[in-house]
Amino acid sequence: CAEGRIFMKPDTFQLIRAGSADKGDVIGIARVAAIQGAKRTSDLIPLAHPIALSHIAVGFEFDESSSSIACRVKAECIGRTGIEMEALTATATALLTVYDMCKALDRGMQIVDIRLVEKSGGKSGHWLAD
Repeated sequence: CAEGRIFMKPDTFQLIRAGSADKGDVIGIARVAAIQGAKRTSDLIPLAHPIALSHIAVGFEFDESSSSIACRVKAECIGRTGIEMEALTATATALLTVYDMCKALDRGMQIVDIRLVEKSGGKSGHWLAD
């Protein structure tokens, strides 16, 4: 499971939340982008190997007080390897998509704190962030 956050102007935040950005449903498209990012991780990260994903869940949380949107991605596979790179790539891809779709409104958006939250499987077993 990985997460990250994007900060923006309050007006940009409200447009995204209302689903009325000029380019359409920002969150819906960012969700699809996250899934595509997870599937293409081995094409983007030189030493990552292809993994057959069995499930990917992408969630978004709106924080009006900070005009930010958090993205959390949980990726799963049946194999004996961890898939933290897929979750991290998916999170970054989702947040970059939000930026791309709204950059005409707010070039000062900031993507921050992309990190692994939890990992299980693979050689290292289970890991949980502090």
